[in-house]
Amino acid sequence: MFFWTPYDWLLLPAILLALYAQLKVTTTFSQYKNKLNSQGLTGAVVARILLDKMGLSHIPVQITEGFLGDHYDPIHKVVRLSPDIYYGNSIASLAVAAHEVGHAVQHSEGYWALVARHRIFPLVNIGSFLSWPLLLLGFFFHAANLIELGILVFSFTVLFQVITLPVEFNASSRAVNLLSSTGLITRSESPAVSAVLRAAALTYVAAAVTAVLELLRLILIFGGINRDE
Repeated sequence: MFFWTPYDWLLLPAILLALYAQLKVTTTFSQYKNKLNSQGLTGAVVARILLDKMGLSHIPVQITEGFLGDHYDPIHKVVRLSPDIYYGNSIASLAVAAHEVGHAVQHSEGYWALVARHRIFPLVNIGSFLSWPLLLLGFFFHAANLIELGILVFSFTVLFQVITLPVEFNASSRAVNLLSSTGLITRSESPAVSAVLRAAALTYVAAAVTAVLELLRLILIFGGINRDE
């Protein structure tokens, strides 16, 4: 069986990075969620100001449930903020709200990485559903073609995670620039905003590293099986 293999150690760095990323997000957000921004504006107000500035007045800002469930919905064209961000007037609230506006701006401008991610998303859904069944069937029935197909469809998930990185980093860069250009943050607040956004981005880095290493692990496992055959 391949559930426990000599290649499992490959995932250890990804696991450690994921744990560190989660810790970094929690500690950084906790550090700045109680530090009020100089303008005293809530995340909802900040998002509204920035959207209007970018000519996106048609995009509403809505509240959503869940801790840090903030996101931009490209299908319905709406910025959704969690209660802590929507009502909060902290540095963290301001940073997260601006980041989601950054995604809305990406969408309006047709940012290449965001467009690519949206286009492969249907393949990602298929891959997440079919990859492991295909790999298991290929393993038990010694069908190399099923194994190769399973690895191929899993690779779409890996590609999605990798493409997500420029999407997130670009949205954060846009957020800082927007906040600075509108005077919503002072020069002394800029490092704090960047710290919040870097911590959040680290979770996406961890997800991408995990996906890449898992793909490598699968290739090594099933490649070894095929050679043994």
